Amino acid sequence: MSSVLETIDGGTRYLEKREIADARRNMQLLVAHQLKCSRMDLYVQFDRPLTETDLQPLRETLKLRGEGVPLQHLLGQVQFHHREFKTDARALIPRPETEELAEWLLSMDFPQHQSLLDMGCGSGVLGLTLAAERPDWQVTLADVAPAALALARENAAALAISNLHWCESDLFSAITGTFDGIVANLPYVPESERSSLSREVLHDPPLALFGGPDGLDVINRFIPDAFARLKPGGWLALEIGHDQASQVAEILRRCGFSQLEIKTDLSGVSRFPFGRRPH
Repeated sequence: MSSVLETIDGGTRYLEKREIADARRNMQLLVAHQLKCSRMDLYVQFDRPLTETDLQPLRETLKLRGEGVPLQHLLGQVQFHHREFKTDARALIPRPETEELAEWLLSMDFPQHQSLLDMGCGSGVLGLTLAAERPDWQVTLADVAPAALALARENAAALAISNLHWCESDLFSAITGTFDGIVANLPYVPESERSSLSREVLHDPPLALFGGPDGLDVINRFIPDAFARLKPGGWLALEIGHDQASQVAEILRRCGFSQLEIKTDLSGVSRFPFGRRPH
């Protein structure tokens, strides 16, 4: 019978051999998930013996993590702007950069009542966070993938967020009406980068990742229609790839957007274009 500490040490060595980054933290989180406690709680339970009832499922999840299955899928959840969201293979695993986009938008001085569209909502972390923090907004979450929308609905129900509308749509094909604001984290990874992506990233749905040869196919389709679906003075905010800022800015200008701004993420990458439809 192994103790908590012995199990963590052994699992860490197993993950290190399989080149899993931050192996010890990964193993601690897997053990904490199995024991239904926090990672910090483990520090006062190091001598606790683990029964086979705990060890058997832990071996299975450890093997999957060693094969590159994302930690978030094994835990079934992710923290995003102070809330816990369900995450699985139906949608893109939320990235820290998307959380930065949410925080930037929440820091801006928008009117109290806004109609917002989250296009390509995936698991819903962005649109649901904005809806939860701004209960006077009406937020529409749209995605082309029924499975992703189902996951977003599950997250909305778990968080008891109700100021929402839903639409299964290939970009704007099924969208009606106009909006005060549109946010989108669309597929932007170039196909040429597929072979260089990590095992973990490749567990995300390809439809949510890849945007054609240069990564801009979906964005090129999206921006002109987004302009048409904004009210005068309405705003658009995007998350884009690390080297796409100048190209996306040119698309925005060509489509008529003004007051352009591209905010950098915490790594200094020009990541978040913002523009308005002129009055």
